[in-house]
Amino acid sequence: QVQLVESGGGLVQPGGSLRLSCAASGLTFSTKAMGWFRQAPGKERKFVAAITSTGNTGYADSLKGRFTISRDNAESTVYLQMNNLKPDDTAVYYCAASRTGWGTQDLLEYQYWGQGTQVTVSS
Repeated sequence: QVQLVESGGGLVQPGGSLRLSCAASGLTFSTKAMGWFRQAPGKERKFVAAITSTGNTGYADSLKGRFTISRDNAESTVYLQMNNLKPDDTAVYYCAASRTGWGTQDLLEYQYWGQGTQVTVSS
């Protein structure tokens, strides 16, 4: 049974940082591209970042320079470092495992999803 478990969300002030983690089990982690998506209240789920099985990364254009995705294959974990957070970054953040090793922004290409972790940016 595949499980993706996110952690690290919480309440942070504008300009602060958070590091999200997603621990995967039940799949061959090293062969899968992994992605982070986010969903704000009343809005559709949107792509944040992805990392291929070989470590290449891609980001939503609006987030480049503030967010960094990384992975530790030995720990079957993918991370999202978020810096200089803004109120517009408030959302539930989801990690997902792709059907392949190639990264993509298309959420339909992701086979498995975590339950999400809430990130709230507010003073």
